[in-house]
Amino acid sequence: MDEYEKIRQKKREAYRKRHRAQVRRKQLITDAVVIGMIIILIAAIIIVGVQRARKAKQEEVKAEVTNTLYNPTEPKLDVELLTPNPYSRPQKALDKVKGIVVHYTANPGTSARQNRDYFNGLAETKKTKASSHFVIGLEGEIVQCIPCNEISYASNNRNNDTISIECCIEDETGKFNDSTYQSLIELTTWLMGRYDLSADDVIRHYDVTGKKCPLYFVEHEDAWEQFHKDLDTYIEENGVPKENSTQNN
Repeated sequence: MDEYEKIRQKKREAYRKRHRAQVRRKQLITDAVVIGMIIILIAAIIIVGVQRARKAKQEEVKAEVTNTLYNPTEPKLDVELLTPNPYSRPQKALDKVKGIVVHYTANPGTSARQNRDYFNGLAETKKTKASSHFVIGLEGEIVQCIPCNEISYASNNRNNDTISIECCIEDETGKFNDSTYQSLIELTTWLMGRYDLSADDVIRHYDVTGKKCPLYFVEHEDAWEQFHKDLDTYIEENGVPKENSTQNN
């Protein structure tokens, strides 16, 4: 073998070595990516499993609370029923109550009585159809506008099977102040016990139509979730053993 051929052979061997090294590196990288993806997938499965187990446990606790306890204490109500009229109190019978819908008034600084009077005035102005069973004011006062066995014009296609609660607000954020929030919890838990409902049956106007109402609870899902937790906590701390009962008017 001449010198020239030896040089060519060395170059071929060097090239093969480099090629094999490149192939090994690519394979190692591919293996690392595959292993990494497998690890991520396993971690995701574990996390999802833990979250589902935790959620199932929470749902079990919720069910246990509302299946065994209820709040029997009717909060202080200022009963100021609307005058029967086609625009805010049509006196149509409500079907069996299947839910409670939370709303906000969207007019900062107004009182529960002012909102009640607005609903009542629709009989004369005939501007629109609107009302609510209850309105909670900035000082925690609760005005009842419509009997719970009649529909209100508040929740669109859920008017016939839900109780509606309007909440007054202090500013454009739509966040309920402490007094309003506490009365909302007391009223809602009482209604839950009265109609054998759980926190899952308490919904927002948003959940019916997509309207941003109540605004703060739509824009802050964590606050809405906390509200549901606060309902169960209140029942746990203040509830009494549940007995067989029927819906009241």
